[in-house]
Amino acid sequence: MVSQIASNIVPIITRLYQEAGLELLIVPLIVVAVLVHRWGSRTNRRIAQAWMDSHAAMLRQEYALVGFRTRQGPTVEEVESSGLAQATLARHELEKTEHLLKESSAREFRSYATGRQNVAFTDFKLSLYHRYNPVGWMGERVISLFFESLPAMVERMEAISYPFDGKEKDLVPAPAGKSNQYSQEQRRNSPSSTFDGFVWAVVHKDGMKRLRDERFDLSITITKDHSKLPAWTTIMSESGEITEALLTDGLVEAIKAAGPQFEYLIISDQPLEKPTKLEDIVPKKRVELALRLPSSPSGYQSSNALFAYFLRIPDQLVSSAHFRPEVTRKIRQTRDEHINRLQRAEEEEKAGERQSKRDKERKEKREATLKGLSAEEQRKFLERERDKSMRKTQKKMTQRG
Repeated sequence: MVSQIASNIVPIITRLYQEAGLELLIVPLIVVAVLVHRWGSRTNRRIAQAWMDSHAAMLRQEYALVGFRTRQGPTVEEVESSGLAQATLARHELEKTEHLLKESSAREFRSYATGRQNVAFTDFKLSLYHRYNPVGWMGERVISLFFESLPAMVERMEAISYPFDGKEKDLVPAPAGKSNQYSQEQRRNSPSSTFDGFVWAVVHKDGMKRLRDERFDLSITITKDHSKLPAWTTIMSESGEITEALLTDGLVEAIKAAGPQFEYLIISDQPLEKPTKLEDIVPKKRVELALRLPSSPSGYQSSNALFAYFLRIPDQLVSSAHFRPEVTRKIRQTRDEHINRLQRAEEEEKAGERQSKRDKERKEKREATLKGLSAEEQRKFLERERDKSMRKTQKKMTQRG
């Protein structure tokens, strides 16, 4: 009986496979792809959250607001059930999990911090592997082996702080209940947050060439090793005096502790891309830090000192980044050279546009004149033009001779 049932089932299974063979192959592949995508996305979220868990306390200590949502206090029910301290702590833990990071894509996470002296705001970006797309991930790695211009993707954290640089009155609104006049007077009495503009960087030598090729601001610096720094790093600076002022023992020790996680620390007031217009060269000061992410959350301990130093660099700039007139004159000379080149290019472009406009008007006037003439008058007009052109040519040849 069993053999009879089997003999009946086998033909049915064979017929189903023949009729839906392709579907039977595609469906498992789709299921695998969906599972891999979910695993990769969740893994990236877990890595990003681990970074925020390791740095949230430090960020909250330095900034009044971290994340993209206003901090909310505990509710009445939460205070009554667990007390004010525990409710506040629980609320902060909830914010850390839900609101301090924003998922821009499955491989990119961002955060934001503001509310600090000398800093308008700071942006953070985490770039992770394409774990949700293993084929694309492996493809990038293979391509990087054959093309030097396409380096392999690495997981990194990039942070950019934008100092106030004396623009508090333009960026910070007046306190609630206070008039603008009161706010302006208060800011006049507060210490100045301005400092000299320059380009200075400490970079890992593995990325030095790429940074110089990709960034206009670093292309105007001079590269030089420093005895205090590890052999795998170098300094890109516009002046040795700037290096002596900024390369403190604390920074050197923090870079050494970060080790292979360190990629670059850049202080700049120049644009990333080479300016093509005068308005593109307006100084915009910023401080940038890039760190590779470790393979486990415990690895953040080695780079925390450098991250904390980065958060406080604007204070150091305000207090010590004021250089001798000779240094600032040299820095300004480099910028003036670029400005002069752009001015000459713009003047030549405008002169070409004016000449094209004159040629167009002359052509339209000539065509209008010819339309109003008879055939004989047109013939004479063209002959006069030809004779005039020949005389100009002969005159030029005579002057050359």
